[in-house]
Amino acid sequence: MRVAIVAESFLPNVNGVTNSVLRVLEHLHAEGHEAIVVAPGAREGQEEIPDYLGFPIHRVPTVKVPLVDSLPVGVPTSAVDGAIRDFQPDIIHLASPFVLGAAGAFVARQQRIPAVALYQTDVAGFATKYHASALAHGVWEWLRTIHNSCQMTLAPSSPTIADLEEHNIKNVRHWGRGVDAVRFHPFKRSEELRRQWDPTGSKKIVGFVGRLAAEKGVHRLAGLDERSDIQVVIVGDGPERPLLEAQLPHAIFLGALGGEELAHAYASLDIFVHAGEFETFCQAIQEAQASGVPTIGPRAGGPIDLIEEGYNGLLLDVDTFVEDLPGAVDALLNPEIHAELRENARASIANKTWDALCRQLLDSYEEVLEDTRRVPLTIIGQRPELPRWAARALGARVA
Repeated sequence: MRVAIVAESFLPNVNGVTNSVLRVLEHLHAEGHEAIVVAPGAREGQEEIPDYLGFPIHRVPTVKVPLVDSLPVGVPTSAVDGAIRDFQPDIIHLASPFVLGAAGAFVARQQRIPAVALYQTDVAGFATKYHASALAHGVWEWLRTIHNSCQMTLAPSSPTIADLEEHNIKNVRHWGRGVDAVRFHPFKRSEELRRQWDPTGSKKIVGFVGRLAAEKGVHRLAGLDERSDIQVVIVGDGPERPLLEAQLPHAIFLGALGGEELAHAYASLDIFVHAGEFETFCQAIQEAQASGVPTIGPRAGGPIDLIEEGYNGLLLDVDTFVEDLPGAVDALLNPEIHAELRENARASIANKTWDALCRQLLDSYEEVLEDTRRVPLTIIGQRPELPRWAARALGARVA
């Protein structure tokens, strides 16, 4: 199979979209398939890689977006059309399409190639968080145009699927996220690392891992930072870091970590907290659970499917998250149940490997291809048509 992946984000920028694309590429490589990636280029000071596992990466220029400049946006150009036309894929995979992915959706329709879109980012929620709620309606109209031009949309959680269907996005199926259960493991817990964080050895370690941006809600951990019996540890970087360092003056900020450093950091926590309500999945929660760490998250979005209350963690209402967080942390740290919660956290990811998830993804590709063989796109076309102004803006060919 020949797969063209159009990714809204990719290396050297590391986030949930990038990580899932990397795992898909690794599976395609292991199974002997062919692939290319169309992705945003690196920003100034970053190093681009020309390929991944031998799969070529075709870059487009990037621009910075105010307030979210840690996530460069790829500028659609005719290079998207050219790369896909030259490769002649069997199917196009759109990873979190919005700007560059919209160009990929348009090219798929123009070239009569079936496409699968993966919904991974709550852009409408982000618009609200960044005080642009008036844009949310337009965002949903744009997403509906993109996703309904594809043959299938895959979404990572039941609340996300319900949200998409409520906004009239068609043919939505569930596709979660796998976790590396070897890298993220309770055995990676490090007493040496814990002593570096708390030389007294008397505090419980509560942490967060992720991008330090407004939509992640990290400031909601400030109440824990004031406690003498808790050490807050923050892993990650982003535009909010200076503000968060002021709001959580006693917290330890480790910056962005990867590989074994990240695995040891996860496993050395006593509690993991993710406070942002705009997660379509929340891979960080799943990685913490694989590391044997009980988790706390909002009763919204992806965490609802990942946290089983009283078994591997707790869900808190968004409106009262700050007030409820200290009590929730105390409940999970109860010495009578904490060890059991740690075991349950690890057990909850037993059937969530990337191999299983990627096999499911390829089954979705095959289903779309089979449907296309029965009813060719040249006969039924693809709906809906993009407006001509949008097509021109995306740099694609317009008849």
